[in-house]
Amino acid sequence: MKRTPIAELLDTDAGTPAEVAGSLRDLHFINRAFGGISTARKLIEFVSRKSGRQKMSLLEVAAGSSDVPQLAAERLRKDGITLDITVLDRVPSHLNGTRPAIVGDAMALPCRSDSFDLVSCSLFAHHLMPRDLHEFITEALRVCRVAVLINDLIRDPLHLALVYAGLPLFRSRLTWHDAPASVRQAYTVAEMSQIAGQTSAARLDISRHYLFHMGVIAWKA
Repeated sequence: MKRTPIAELLDTDAGTPAEVAGSLRDLHFINRAFGGISTARKLIEFVSRKSGRQKMSLLEVAAGSSDVPQLAAERLRKDGITLDITVLDRVPSHLNGTRPAIVGDAMALPCRSDSFDLVSCSLFAHHLMPRDLHEFITEALRVCRVAVLINDLIRDPLHLALVYAGLPLFRSRLTWHDAPASVRQAYTVAEMSQIAGQTSAARLDISRHYLFHMGVIAWKA
């Protein structure tokens, strides 16, 4: 199944405020039910165990409503891991009043080098072309102190079929367009490994998770 870049409607607010809000609610449901939050929790837990850090600062890029890091943090608290979360998105309406928050570009993060222990993104990497994905990981490695975390989808024909079967679960016409588009332009594990492997990361840990989720940890040199 060849990767097919497709513009996603939520990226450009191509809908009414009600449609955008509905699509963000759909994303919240998708992340809770289909593995987004559990993947984020497992990645952070792995970094905590390997680095010995129980308290970490985290910059969530392209955060939207930031439900993924916030809900992952709630679950991690039970394991004694504390996250200090800052969210960043280039579209202010996506941030939904979340604080602390930064409006900025993921490709040129408005942060000093080594500002956060972790720089993370969920369901963002597949929006980027390979050269841009490489650039983002490089920029995120500059800003982090420990690692960059990428929580995204795996492109697979079965995954696409499951998404089409599940479209009646969603409320927004934006989601009906964007959900299959996300799978069509997602990366395979091999493609992600090749792109991330060309950055300055000291080591990569790439894992598969529930319902075609991919977890990438790019450790800072």
